[in-house]
Order: sequence, then structure tokens, then C-alpha cells
Amino acid sequence: MIVLSVFPGLAYVLLGWLHDIHLKAIIWYLGVLVVSFYGYLIHKQYRTQSLSSTQLRVWYRHLSVFYYVFSLLWLVIFLLFIAEDEYKLHYIAIFTEIGAAVVASVLLVPDKRLFKPTVIILMLPLVIYFAQIGDWYGYVLSVFACVFTWVLIYAAASSHKLLIQTNFQANHDFLTGLKNRYYFIGYLQTLITTLQRSHTWSYLLLIDLDYFKTINDSLGHDIGDHLLQEVSNRIDTQKDHDSLLARLGGDEFVVVGMEYKDKAECRKQAESMANNILKTLKESYKVDLHKLYISASIGVSLIDGKSDDASRLIKEADIAMYEAKDRGRDGVIVFDDEMQKRVEHNLELEQQLYFAVENNELTLNYQPQMDKDEKIIGVEALARWNNKKLGAISPTDFIPIAEKTGSIIEIGCFIMETAFRTLSEWEKLGVSVDQFSINVSMRQFFYYDFVKDVFALCDKYLTEETRKKVIFEVTESIIAEDVDKVVNIMEQIKSLGIRFSMDDFGTGYSSLSYLKRLPIDEIKIDRSFVSELNEETTDEVMVRSILYMAEHFNLKVVAEGVETEEQLTILRNRNCGLYQGYYYSAPLSYDDFVRFYKRQ
Repeated sequence: MIVLSVFPGLAYVLLGWLHDIHLKAIIWYLGVLVVSFYGYLIHKQYRTQSLSSTQLRVWYRHLSVFYYVFSLLWLVIFLLFIAEDEYKLHYIAIFTEIGAAVVASVLLVPDKRLFKPTVIILMLPLVIYFAQIGDWYGYVLSVFACVFTWVLIYAAASSHKLLIQTNFQANHDFLTGLKNRYYFIGYLQTLITTLQRSHTWSYLLLIDLDYFKTINDSLGHDIGDHLLQEVSNRIDTQKDHDSLLARLGGDEFVVVGMEYKDKAECRKQAESMANNILKTLKESYKVDLHKLYISASIGVSLIDGKSDDASRLIKEADIAMYEAKDRGRDGVIVFDDEMQKRVEHNLELEQQLYFAVENNELTLNYQPQMDKDEKIIGVEALARWNNKKLGAISPTDFIPIAEKTGSIIEIGCFIMETAFRTLSEWEKLGVSVDQFSINVSMRQFFYYDFVKDVFALCDKYLTEETRKKVIFEVTESIIAEDVDKVVNIMEQIKSLGIRFSMDDFGTGYSSLSYLKRLPIDEIKIDRSFVSELNEETTDEVMVRSILYMAEHFNLKVVAEGVETEEQLTILRNRNCGLYQGYYYSAPLSYDDFVRFYKRQ
């Protein structure tokens, strides 16, 4: 707008100079320069990432004044030149006024409150001027000017409507009508800047529905969509009026709170808001003919403006939300310093784990499996990681991270190859066991090259006889996947002579129907049942039930985590076949196991 005024304005100064109206033209042009400078200052102030909503409203008022004053300036030049028909300058004045109206209708399209009055201010003098000519063509031109004014306003209004519609679609979720992820990220980034400047606090609630996928899969997506709409309405009724509610996608929603002076007040309000949302979401839903119940897990991240990374705040809330799910769902967890330290520790583990195989930091230990006569029948290979920087890291720490990041594929292949090589070497040394157990993660099991890798490593290290000693231990979580696919993979591997064991039995998806369908040869009683084992506990009843099922399905049983004489006695009396635990031996290194075997 400034460029289209400052440079063409010089032409009017020149024309004024040539036709002896230069003083008026120069005064007018000085006005243009002053208003242009004012407009430049307004332009310079505009920073969406640093202006609060209140400051934006003030800025907008200044912008409106700028446009109206500029329009009046072009009206002034029209009035100055329209009377100069002696030099034919009135034609230039008419063209100028029409041009200014067209420019205004194009540039001001985004704001309906500006382009309508501006176009009318610029075109109305033309209508009056033509009407005052006093001849028939003047009336015709006056009518044409009115029609042209309507065309400009109509075209600008249509463009404005399309712009608003496009903007709405870009910033709103189609299903619920809430703000979408794109809008939320921009809003959060602006809020962070505002908090940095005002030294205040706000909060972010990440809401994830519990077991929504089950409803979606069992009742259909239409029911799921209606449920999401109802959920969004309920959350909207609980949030503060000035808070932002957005849908990130799927069954994830986010609420961004208002500003608070201190952290304690912010946390109190965040927890109160989250608990109110949980309460209202747990009330029953009636969707079509279905009466549904659903809960949610909510992660809370407090925002103080110190972090200028919106994605990090979302990740913090996401971590807190998954912590709520791990604790049984239907709860609220606030991301705190302790969680932050754990996240940073896990991140460092993740980074170091990526190079663990390459740096030869992974080794295998071997824990004996004994029979009733205290004879070594088998062994389980257990991964150990000793990092140069972090020292010895427990498998309970690094295995879940390996599963999550996908590095378990490389680690699992390393474990399998090392175990196969060990079994082959021990056979040559005269260290003979009936079974050699190797843990296989679910992610590794479903890896597209898993079966191919097993076949290749068997050909490389094992004979037909030693293959029959290998047992792959899988957890019950594998049953959550496609059972037919699981059975197909197992059958391919069993064709080599390798057997399967169900690890941590009784802690997950245990089912008689699955035991019947899966081609497993052994089950392992989880250490959680063995650790509290005595004649008066329910764990003893559980162990008895597992042993009874194993006998019914003709499966071998290994009890892991055996640490006391009392536990061993109970298991022996219940006809458990094999025992593994610290009562006999901790996991041993390669050489220590060989010595332990020879002593036995």
C-alpha cells in the first residue's frame, strides 16, 4: 500500500508543478509520506510470535486507522484534480479514484470490515461527481459507478469468503470442528513467547482415550466418529472460556490453559481441570443404540516460557500421558523433574545403545536350568550390556528401549548368532545340555527377515542334532498379534527342529485356547509367582494351576526366579520339572558356566 502510494504520488506532484497547483500537491504528498512512515512503523511492529492477543487487537486498530487515512488522502487528491478540467487533469483524478478503489478491494480482501467502507469512501465521490455533470451521460456514468462499486465489493466479499473457508479448513479438524494440530503448534509457540516476556506460567493437557481402538474396531468407525464428537463437546464444556481445545488426531486431544502468576497455582489449576475432564468423560455415552463407557489418560506439561520448543512440551505431556497409561490408565500425571531425569537418561541410553553391537559392548551370560536331581539340563542365554561411559546397564532398562527404537532387531540377531556359536563350541568342548533357551522379542519375531536369518544361522553354526536343543522363548504379548501369522512363523522355524517356550507365563494373555493353538513345547512360570511362593499364598494356587495346565497339554515347565529352599520344595512337590534361579546360580559368563558345568 505504501509502495503504491509513495512512487505514483510523485507523478501527481509533477503534474501539480506543471499546472500551477504545486503547493497543494506538495502538501498532499507530505501527508502521504507521513502516513507511509506511520504505516511502516505498524508493519515493523507486526510479529505473530511475540504479540499477545490483546496487543494484536491494539495493533489492528492502528492498522485500520492507517488504511482509512490513506483512503482519505486519495480522496483529497481526487478533489484537488477533479476541478482542473482546463488541463484535463480531471480525467487523471477519475482514473486515480477508480484505481485506488480497485487496489483497496484487492489488498483488503482478508478483512471484510476494511474493504467495504474503504471502497465506498473511494467510489462515492465519483458517483456524486458524475451525477452533478447535469447531462444524461453523467447520470449513466453515475449508475455505472454504482454498479462498479457493487462489483468490487461483491468480488472482494467472494474472495474473502473463500479465504475464510480455506483458512478454517487449514486450522480446524473436519470431524469435530476443533482447532487442529497445525493451528495448535502455532498457538503454542506464540504462547511460549508471551510467557517469556510476562514471566508467567501456563499448562498443556494431552488427553488420550483409553481403549478407543477397541470401540472403533468392534462397533465401526461411524460409532467411533460420533463418540469423538461427543468427547470433544464434553471437554469443551469443562475447559475455561479462554483456553484452547484442539484435536491432534485420532483419539488425542489437547487443552492449553490460561496464564498464571506462579507455578503452584498453574499446577493446581491444571490438575483440577484434568480431573474435571476425566470425570465428565467417564459418564456413559449413548451413540445410536449403543451405551458406551470410556475413560482417558491425561499427561500434563507445565509451560514457563524457558523452553522455546513447542514440540518438546508436547513430548513431555506425551511422556506423562503414557506414564498414566502404565499406571493403569484413567489418571492424570504431571511431567516433573524426576520424569525429566528419567527421560534424559533413557535418551542417553538410546543413543549409546545404537552403537552397542558395533562397539562390542554386548555379551551373553548363561543361567543353568536344573532338574529334580540337581543335574544341569539346560541353560538360558541372557544379554548383558557394559557401556564404556555408563557402565553396566540392566536388561530391564535397555531391552524396552531397544524394543521401542527398533534396535532390538540388530541386538536380537547378535544374541541369536552368539548363542548359536556358543552352543556349537560347547558341544565340541563336551559341555552338553538338553536345551539352550534364547529370548526372542515380539518385534524381532515379526521382522520380515527373521525366519530367513534363523535358517542362515542354523546352516552356519548348528548341526541337525544341535538345532533340536535350541528353544526360542517368546512372551505372551505375541498372542495380541495375528495368531494365524504367529503359528505360521513358528511352524517354519520348528521345521528346523527348534522348539518354543512361552516366557513369563501367567502375566499377560494366558488362554487355554491359545495354548491349544500355538505349537509351543514349554512354559516358564514367571518369577513374580515364584518369589512369594509359600503354602498360604494365592501364588501357590496359581503355580498349581499352571502346572496342571502344562500336564494337560503335555508341556514341559521351567520355574524361573527360584531363590530359596522353601520355593524349591513346593515346586518339587507340585512336580515342576526344571528350576532356574539364584538358588542354584546367577547368570554366568562363558568361561564360568563351563567351569560350573564341569564341577556338576
